Amino acid sequence: MDMEPENGIPSLPIRIDKEGVWYYRGARMFRKDILKLFFENLKRDELGRYLIEFKGDKCLIEVEDTPFVVKTVSKHNRENRRGESIEILLSDLTLEKLDLSTLHVGMDNVLYCNIKEGNFETRFSRSGYYQIAEFIKYDEDKDAYFVPLNGRNYYIETYRPGGTQC
Repeated sequence: MDMEPENGIPSLPIRIDKEGVWYYRGARMFRKDILKLFFENLKRDELGRYLIEFKGDKCLIEVEDTPFVVKTVSKHNRENRRGESIEILLSDLTLEKLDLSTLHVGMDNVLYCNIKEGNFETRFSRSGYYQIAEFIKYDEDKDAYFVPLNGRNYYIETYRPGGTQC
């Protein structure tokens, strides 16, 4: 641990950039076993800061945007022909069913959703965005974008200047 403790929690010289790439002291981290361990022990505290909590120790890390990034998006038929689902592959190499009700556009038109049972927000990578864009439709009457799935339209909240969502 290198840095001064912030509110009693020390900081590590670990940074996650907006593309989901992890760095230690400016060097890219590439060991999958270490990254897996960090992802599995990643938490957010009550102040919204990101930290790694392992064996009772907590250390803050710097996250440029979101610690997870949506790498790929794919649509699947569910078993027993009960409709379709959309799955996302995350930067921690886990697959999740996309919760379409959490889709929202942030500043600079970046698409986000919630993952890990709503515990984390994640941004879509450029390729993930282009893949989900294939499923996005436009509603002229509501002047809004949505994803239709299983007979329901999931409208995407949009960032408006001033920090509001619509």
